[in-house]
Amino acid sequence: MDDPAKQECLKRLAYIEGHLKGIRKMVEEEKYCGDVLRQTFAVRKAIQKIEKLMLEGHLRDCVPAGLREGREEQVVAELVELYSLAEH
Repeated sequence: MDDPAKQECLKRLAYIEGHLKGIRKMVEEEKYCGDVLRQTFAVRKAIQKIEKLMLEGHLRDCVPAGLREGREEQVVAELVELYSLAEH
C-alpha cells in the first residue's frame, strides 16, 4: 500500500475507533435507538471506505505483482475468497 493510502486508512481507523467509543457510551447511557443506529451506520460507511481503498491498492499493486511472479492460481483463489467474504 502506498503511503498516502496508508495514511488515509489510518485516519479513517482512528475516526472509527473514536466513533465506536461514542456508540458504547450512547448504549451505556441508554440513548435513543435511532440515534445509536445512525452512528453505527456511519461506522459501517467508514469501514466500507477503508475496504474500497485497500481493495483498490490490492488490485493495482499486489495482484499484478503476484501474476508477474507466476502465482496465478494463488492470486485467483485469493480474489475468489475475498469476493465471497464481501458478499452481503
